Amino acid sequence: MEVDDDNSPSTSISISDGDTTVPSIAPIPAAVPSIAPIPTVPPPLVVNPLASLPGRPPVLKPPVSQNGEVKIVDSDSDHEDDKLATGGEYEISEESRLVRERQEKAMQDLLMKRRAAALAVPTNDMAVRTRLRRLGEPITLFGEREMERRERLRMIMAKLDSEGQLEKLMKVHEEEEAAISAKAEDIEEDIEYPFYTEGPKELLHARIDIAKYSIVKATARLQRARRKRDDPDEDMDAEIDWALRQAGNLVLDCSEIGDDRPLSGCSFSRDGKLLATCSLSGVAKLWSMPRVSKVSALKGHTERATDVTFSPVHDHLATASADRTEKLWSPDGSLLKTFEGHLDRLARIAFHPSGKYLGTTSFDKTWRLWDIDSGVELLLQEGHSRSVYGIAFHQDGSLVASCGLDALARVWDLRTGRSILSLEGHVKPVLGVSFSPNGYHLATGGEDNTCCIWDLRKKKSLYIIPAHSNLISQVKFEPQEGYYLVSSSYDMTAKGYHIFLHKPVKSLPGHEAKVTASDISEDGRYIATVSHDRTIKLWTAGNMEKENDMDLD
Repeated sequence: MEVDDDNSPSTSISISDGDTTVPSIAPIPAAVPSIAPIPTVPPPLVVNPLASLPGRPPVLKPPVSQNGEVKIVDSDSDHEDDKLATGGEYEISEESRLVRERQEKAMQDLLMKRRAAALAVPTNDMAVRTRLRRLGEPITLFGEREMERRERLRMIMAKLDSEGQLEKLMKVHEEEEAAISAKAEDIEEDIEYPFYTEGPKELLHARIDIAKYSIVKATARLQRARRKRDDPDEDMDAEIDWALRQAGNLVLDCSEIGDDRPLSGCSFSRDGKLLATCSLSGVAKLWSMPRVSKVSALKGHTERATDVTFSPVHDHLATASADRTEKLWSPDGSLLKTFEGHLDRLARIAFHPSGKYLGTTSFDKTWRLWDIDSGVELLLQEGHSRSVYGIAFHQDGSLVASCGLDALARVWDLRTGRSILSLEGHVKPVLGVSFSPNGYHLATGGEDNTCCIWDLRKKKSLYIIPAHSNLISQVKFEPQEGYYLVSSSYDMTAKGYHIFLHKPVKSLPGHEAKVTASDISEDGRYIATVSHDRTIKLWTAGNMEKENDMDLD
């Protein structure tokens, strides 16, 4: 408001209040009839007209929302804002331009990552490599890991998707995969893969014969076990004590030089009247019992003999050798048959309980089954990853166990040809294996100086016996009831162990070098051991008869 010196109002008044402009008030005449009392107006502030008015500070307005964007207005009027926004005098600095470009790039990367996250990327690394190859990209970069490779594929697919090329490429790849899969199915339909290896007719007949034999033997064994269980006169504890006392009373009865070279195997005949031994000279010898007198020498191998065994049904015996052959001999020393087929030296040999078949193990990683009458190789069985060393047949004839340098023992069903058990417990090569006469216990011994007792019913190890201070070369169950186990070792001793309590029964020291093999006579009275010291040692429990007579008295 402007006022003159006569205190009269000026001709115009202008009020600026933001966006509102009030028109000027007309001059008030000097004489106005008073209708109502005029309120007293305070004297106005007199301003020097020559002095300039001070600049008014800008009025800050609240943010105004326009199309979802927030706009801050800090000018005095909208006309000034429009002028600043549209005028040619407004310029963007270089720093602002760089900031804006960075923001736009970050926004594009964010949108790209969102699009990539929505894409299906394979998780298998081989599938990721295949997809990269099909997209024409390098399947791997230097130092790139699996997750980094998958993320790179994701970004490539997102980029192609933004350009509208991904669907076309994926459609072409799907058609290619469909064509390849259809071709592979056609090939598979043309080829028929057998689930077994077809064997000769002789093997089929042998399996049938073994099945029939094993049924009869298993029935007799189970009947005997039931009779012993139900018979009140049977005292199992007394019988076990008697067998263990017999083993505990074993003494060295005879020692004989067996050959000029170290001995490698021994075996009693079924009646216990003959003992067969073999040596590294390649010669096997027969000895009469109990004086250990030489009967005959079996010469025919060109390399060292590795094992010898008697047939369970007649007096024939078989020998294995490093010349890759096994031979069948008569007691008088005449050669009956030679079996050839192994590709490397033989280790151990065993007769089937029926006496019709012969099992051999070899360092060619196989064990084989032979027909004694015809000399035909019935079965070549693989399954060990390293050389096969030990072999033993079940008393019923239905099963065979093999062990080898792969630290495994396997149980095979001869009636079907399947591996029914894989016994893992040794940490070093397994060299000896033996079935118990009771039908459900199996013993193994190996280079880890331990002897494992396995229960075939539970399919697990019952006990691990720390038997010797050196590797165990062979294990044998007592042939009547299997109440104790005899193990021979390179620590120059043989030992007997209680099969149920797993405690030592008798130690048989006396050899001066490694004990390579041992055997027990059918009546359990004699134990024979052979060694690298070239001697045969016979251990007997002959004083048991005197003790029995004293008990009767």
